[in-house]
Amino acid sequence: MAAEGAAVLPREYGYVVLVLVLYSFLNFWMAAQVGRARKRYKVFYPTMYALESENKEAKLFNCVQRGHQNSLELMPLFFVTLLLGGLQHPVLAAALGAFYTVARFLYFKGYSTGEPANRLKLGGLNFPALLGLILCTASLGVHLLIREAL
Repeated sequence: MAAEGAAVLPREYGYVVLVLVLYSFLNFWMAAQVGRARKRYKVFYPTMYALESENKEAKLFNCVQRGHQNSLELMPLFFVTLLLGGLQHPVLAAALGAFYTVARFLYFKGYSTGEPANRLKLGGLNFPALLGLILCTASLGVHLLIREAL
């Protein structure tokens, strides 16, 4: 049965799936960086963010935490638009998804410097990639409606 469903998808959709896996590894890596920062800056669970009044290095920890948290906040939108947009445009969606993944890595690295503005130097390129994925998904919706109308 699974083989029948796979036959409906374009062969190139495999690239889309591999980008999703790549981003999953990036997410695990970012989570590990937050764990290391917890130990380094002595911010213990369940504390989500450090208070500057209690920890002189709170900003450094909070920047690492926030870099990962922001990535988690956008992950559902990224995954949905990657998977749906990839149905109509698998190669383009995979390329945009790979670009987004690299940009999110740079976003996280920039944020982790402790200077929040650094997240946008190259990391800000994740936003045009996400917009491209949204447009791929919109294209799928339009294609489905036009196809059904014919």
